[in-house]
Amino acid sequence: MGFRNAWHRDTDEEVCCIACGETVARSDAREYDKYGDRWDREDKSFEYLCKPCYREYCHFDRTGLEDQLEAAGAGTVSRDAFLRRYRDQTEQTRADGR
Repeated sequence: MGFRNAWHRDTDEEVCCIACGETVARSDAREYDKYGDRWDREDKSFEYLCKPCYREYCHFDRTGLEDQLEAAGAGTVSRDAFLRRYRDQTEQTRADGR
């Protein structure tokens, strides 16, 4: 068994873009870490964005975003209910000045 560079990536691997659902070569994708810390790689698995979706992706701080999404019912309620709840949360946050 030879040494494998920690930065080596299997270029034949295919991944699914979490934004559009397209399957693309890993070499044509960008890593997405929902916690915003892609450099801390220990015991971590990544999701991926295809390059076009990555260019559209907002690169602002996501601190607290995962908690907001869960509180709004992401993945547990209908799309309309989730969007309504998320909108209400963000409007309340702005009203509170946070």
